[in-house]
Amino acid sequence: MTARTSDIEMAAGVLRAGGLVAFPTETVYGLGANAEDPAAVSRIFQVKGRPSSHPLIVHLGGGEHLDDWVEDVPATARLLAERFWPGPLTLVLRRGRRVPLEATGGLETVAVRVPDHPVALALLAAFGGGVTAPSANRFGQVSPTTAHHVGAELGDAVDFVLDGGPCEVGIESTIVDATGEIPSVLRPGGVTREDLEAVLGCPLAVHATSRVRVPGQHPSHYAPRARVVLVDPEKVVAEAELAQGLGHQVGVLLPPSFADAPVKAHAVVAVPGSLAAYARRLYGFLRELDEQGCDLIVASLPVEEGLGLAIANRLRRAAGPRLTA
Repeated sequence: MTARTSDIEMAAGVLRAGGLVAFPTETVYGLGANAEDPAAVSRIFQVKGRPSSHPLIVHLGGGEHLDDWVEDVPATARLLAERFWPGPLTLVLRRGRRVPLEATGGLETVAVRVPDHPVALALLAAFGGGVTAPSANRFGQVSPTTAHHVGAELGDAVDFVLDGGPCEVGIESTIVDATGEIPSVLRPGGVTREDLEAVLGCPLAVHATSRVRVPGQHPSHYAPRARVVLVDPEKVVAEAELAQGLGHQVGVLLPPSFADAPVKAHAVVAVPGSLAAYARRLYGFLRELDEQGCDLIVASLPVEEGLGLAIANRLRRAAGPRLTA
């Protein structure tokens, strides 16, 4: 934990005063406000440029606080909380009275999780309440995984930034709708579908859209400035060289199976063979290609198993409605 105790106490004071604090979690950096302060929560939407209808996640200091913030917790939700909290799992449940509608996008459901990061947990303990926090970036753009990313994008719009080093998971939490009899995955993330199914003992559906609005379901999300084009792995090199020849400044996310292939492009990033390493560095890669002046990024989807499902989800949202060349 790199943040000092004095910094954490100062950040907790900022939250109590209605300010905004950027803080690290194991997934990405969050832009936090007092979850019970409607004015502070509304300021998150203003700073991010986020539509007020898009619900936020309430971060709690421990699973023992769950019943303080939600109602009607099914046994399956408790089982998932016991197994995966603290960790990159968000549960959608019935909103408790402490949660203002500003935090839920006007819905009677609320997304809650317990982050697995020492700085985040220390902040929540010092603050003594729930912290509403989406990712600390402009709406729809690449999520931050370092404190530097937060400062570069949001600047002094944030009242206090806690630096906890690079995020270990690197992509957002898995969101599970736990309001019904059978849970479903609304956003793949740091906890895999396979891990959830092993605990619950049943298959889980993954929905690209749902009746419950949750973060990350906008058609274009997690997007760099450069346009992202997705092609089959064996076509990445040819597509990149064709676009470069047409005058684009092309960035390439080169699949592991083609790591040694020469590519005529403006910038080339070799994708790690480990899905965990790829997830951890994905947003950093997209930012790096932006910083190198690329206007087009050519990539392919990993096998959609384990963390590959979450990586593929992020790349599809980054590409937006136009998925392929």
